[in-house]
Amino acid sequence: MSLPATGKTLNMFETFQPPRGDLYGFEDLLTAEEQDALERVRGFLRDEVAPIANDCWARAEFPFDLVRKYGTLGIAGLSYDECPGATVSSLLTGFITMEMARADPSMATFYGVHAGLAMGSIARCGSEEQRLRWLPAMGRMEKIGAFALTEPQGGSDVAAGLRTTARRDGDTWTLDGAKRWVGNGTFADLVVVWARDVHDDQVKGFVVEKDTPGFTATKIENKIALRTAQNADVVLEDCRVPEVNRMQHATSFRETADILRRTRSGVAWQSVGVMLAAYEIALGYAVQREQFGRPIGKFQLVQDLLVRMLGNLTSCLGMVVQLARLQGDGVYRDEHSALAKAYCTSRMRETVGWARELMAGNGIVLDYDIGRFVADSEALYSYEGTREINTLIVGRAITGLSAFV
Repeated sequence: MSLPATGKTLNMFETFQPPRGDLYGFEDLLTAEEQDALERVRGFLRDEVAPIANDCWARAEFPFDLVRKYGTLGIAGLSYDECPGATVSSLLTGFITMEMARADPSMATFYGVHAGLAMGSIARCGSEEQRLRWLPAMGRMEKIGAFALTEPQGGSDVAAGLRTTARRDGDTWTLDGAKRWVGNGTFADLVVVWARDVHDDQVKGFVVEKDTPGFTATKIENKIALRTAQNADVVLEDCRVPEVNRMQHATSFRETADILRRTRSGVAWQSVGVMLAAYEIALGYAVQREQFGRPIGKFQLVQDLLVRMLGNLTSCLGMVVQLARLQGDGVYRDEHSALAKAYCTSRMRETVGWARELMAGNGIVLDYDIGRFVADSEALYSYEGTREINTLIVGRAITGLSAFV
């Protein structure tokens, strides 16, 4: 994009390696091999994703031709034994998630739903046979997954208020109900659906395969955030699923909550990626945009905004790096991921606002990139548990007293 004041071209990915926002060098904690893998992902995002991100967002269309290319990176299912490269660290997985959001939060959401929510549900709640049946193809991204939990009348209260039902008849289950905000739902090959068993009133998980009769997915239109990501309203009407597609180790909402605990950390990493993009876009703009005969980066108030943005980014990056270490050690708890999700998304919202402020009117048009991140941050702020719900999870942990209704 062109800046009229100077005639220079500003590209948020020109200095993409390493991030200018990683002031304390957290990336150096990765091994040399992991840094090479991260560099390969960066190159793909720079060459394939970043150039089309604004156009796809404006048209609310998903770049389906990129799915096969994502598959060649070998990054889906890195922490699952059934997929290649399963020995990589939680830290590398986090940095990959951050870089995806740095390029395009919509595509980071696509990846998070597929590799985190859908694959994670099957990996942790499926039988060995189910994991072997689905995860290798999902790891190669030959089959794409979706995750259906939220309902039209149930979001934060879904644990107690889940209305979608499952009724067993021999070796078949019949699912009835409705789901909303199903990422990848319009095109997924496999949809993980959570429903309440009418027999024992427990929440169970099912894998509904594409084109199953009684399953209908309709794209949610008119979004102002994550427009490239394809969210769906799903209707399940006499949708018959075989017993072999019921996830054998998902027998209550505890298993559902465990999946969300693990994926909330991914949203925290995504929010750091958004902050990183916002900071770098604003910094590049500040050193090139001229007013009053000098770059605006020479003005004290502009530098103050940049430093505040960098402070938010650095503190949140440090938090998610430590969270990844706790994950790698197998000792992290609900309150760890909940605090990271609540805090990092709040700081993200603040940071993208400062970036937009620094860029004034140019900050509200897609040509200057930041407007997309401002809009997309609103979705990250809300999904995978609102700030209020995550606050109550942390509050319960630190006081020993539950404030949930």
